[in-house]
Amino acid sequence: MRRRRFMHTALVGLAFLTVTLMTVWASLAVYWSDISGETTRRVLAAAIFVATLAAFACSRRKAVALAAYLCCFGLFAVWWAAIPASNDRPWQRDVAVSPSVEQNGNMVTVHNIRNFTYRTETDYDPAFYDKTFDLGALDSVDLIAVYWMGDAIAHVMLSFGFGGKDYLCLSIETRKELGEEYSSLKGFFKQYELAYVAGDERDLIRLRTAYRNPPEDVYVYRTRVPPENARKLFLEYAREMNRLCRTPEFYNTLTTNCTTDVIRHFRAFGDTVRYNWKILLSGYTPLYAYELGALEDSLSFEALRAASRINDKAAALGAGDDFSRRIREGLPGIAAP
Repeated sequence: MRRRRFMHTALVGLAFLTVTLMTVWASLAVYWSDISGETTRRVLAAAIFVATLAAFACSRRKAVALAAYLCCFGLFAVWWAAIPASNDRPWQRDVAVSPSVEQNGNMVTVHNIRNFTYRTETDYDPAFYDKTFDLGALDSVDLIAVYWMGDAIAHVMLSFGFGGKDYLCLSIETRKELGEEYSSLKGFFKQYELAYVAGDERDLIRLRTAYRNPPEDVYVYRTRVPPENARKLFLEYAREMNRLCRTPEFYNTLTTNCTTDVIRHFRAFGDTVRYNWKILLSGYTPLYAYELGALEDSLSFEALRAASRINDKAAALGAGDDFSRRIREGLPGIAAP
């Protein structure tokens, strides 16, 4: 009898918690939806709470109320899923132009590589260029981790090296509209489209080390990704950049972000890397790569991390043409030519 009573109490508690979380999510989803008028969205968000409370408080048959609630939530989820992403919004200038890739055998031309000239983080001259790369020369992939709020959270980028001369940095970001600020919470609610930025490292790295206030800590890790897999990975990125030009997609803080998409691209061509809590807490992604044997392991991870920080080098080099080559000088791992 006691066991049954305990199980009943536990199930009721679980149902209460689940309904509460679903209601909070639905209310926030409505409030941050594309429904016109902030007042309208506030009223609808409040109405979801009031209607849920009233339905369970006034019903004597809680199971029936729960079934009705789940049906209503299912209809809400269908509406929510139908909200479309768009490539046609008043974008902030840093994500206004999308990259694309053309392939002709081993030669790939990347269009709209970003290389802004900055005076401050928000005051800059936009500039883009096209460049053709030889996949046969692609021989390295570097993992770049950028920290701005402690060790647990980082922005992760990959940089592809072609013969130690040319480097292309690819960053998966939120595509924000003019006036929008990033919020991890809003990132759960279709507030931002997904953006792939193909950038010159003089832009994507120096933006973070020289122009953000305070400067962010940037680490460049030389990986052991074999050239064959590096080429497959690059082409996965290329396909995704072209797809997003045709079919926009929403960013999601948990499922579609700068680390989960990297893992998805690795897995797309059969790589064995798995999802892990160190991916969700993106600041630990380099540690995860180290544990998988993808980074230099002749040093402890702590020593490798300290040796891979490039802020001082980036500050000393400025925006010279040899920026990418020189920030790699002395980094543990594959020797920079």
